[in-house]
Amino acid sequence: MNDSRSPRPVASQDAVLARVKSTIRPKIRALTAYPVTKATGMIKLDAMENPYGLSGEARADIAAAVANARINRYPDGGGDDVKAALRRSLALPDDVALVLGNGSDEILQMLTAAVAKPGAVVLSPDPSFVLYRMLADLANLRFAGVPLRADLTLDIDAMLAAIAAERPALVWLAYPNNPTGTLFAAQDIERIIAAAPGVVAVDEAYYAFADTSFLPRVLEFPNLVVVRTLSKVGMAGVRLGYAAAHPAWIAELDKVRPPYNVNALTQAVVPVLLRHDTLLAEQAAAIRRERARMAAALAALRRVTVFPSHANFLLVRVPDAPRWFATLKDAGILVKNVDGWHPLLAGCLRITVGTPAENNALLEALSRYA
Repeated sequence: MNDSRSPRPVASQDAVLARVKSTIRPKIRALTAYPVTKATGMIKLDAMENPYGLSGEARADIAAAVANARINRYPDGGGDDVKAALRRSLALPDDVALVLGNGSDEILQMLTAAVAKPGAVVLSPDPSFVLYRMLADLANLRFAGVPLRADLTLDIDAMLAAIAAERPALVWLAYPNNPTGTLFAAQDIERIIAAAPGVVAVDEAYYAFADTSFLPRVLEFPNLVVVRTLSKVGMAGVRLGYAAAHPAWIAELDKVRPPYNVNALTQAVVPVLLRHDTLLAEQAAAIRRERARMAAALAALRRVTVFPSHANFLLVRVPDAPRWFATLKDAGILVKNVDGWHPLLAGCLRITVGTPAENNALLEALSRYA
């Protein structure tokens, strides 16, 4: 009789690694997982979150909505109540179609998967959001990055030449761009949309901090999809992204969307939060004011270059990014060290705009070191 309490054999590490190597694509094994830094007890200025909490009234409304959520049932597959709330909040006409994602990251993944046919190319300015390249690799697509100019602005001539040469199935345009904060000229975006043979996805993750958007114009072009997230406007924890486009594009994206991809708690909370849009708009305005104050204060520090930003973060170039990053971390402040990501980002840190108190702590730490 077998003794169930006796230890069971364990596969050797060499055997497991050999099976992984023989099974997983080499390109996947060569990748590094998207890093998420633990920030317990730190001033968190590394992830472009809204630093402000909710009002008591908003919290009470959310509590009531969550209490009534039927979590024993699958959520609404299409998220119709969330879509209706977004339409009201954004004043979207009925002929603009929407698809929802578990954060905009899933929308990016859906778009990439939808165009993933043999030989297809994904194209983007470079540097830009790292997931554009990562998702292309995951889908076994070739990624073509078009370098920005030295001042981190868009090289429109190089973009148009690359589109003519590569004939990409998908062009990503972060508007404003991450990690640079750059806002590309609208007329350049229009030229790219006109030149692209496939779909152009304008990623407006930071729309609340810029003064322009292609969302009202999404039906003006035959190949435009606008992608957004609620993460930067105070809802990072609920994980909701969406794409808006002509119904024909959304119908195709819906085919690659996993069923029930937006959970019941998110679907309960988002319509409630969108009813508090005045509060969210006030918080975004406060972040824009702090962005201007921080840009001026950082530029006044010795040896610091601040790049213009239309997002809720600032890209700064310092003499020794790893040391400055470590100094801030020792002071309990977490920013993003993007030095080494791309040659154009050499010596750069990306700093999320926090509350006035958080920003003051960062300035004080840097003033002692700069």
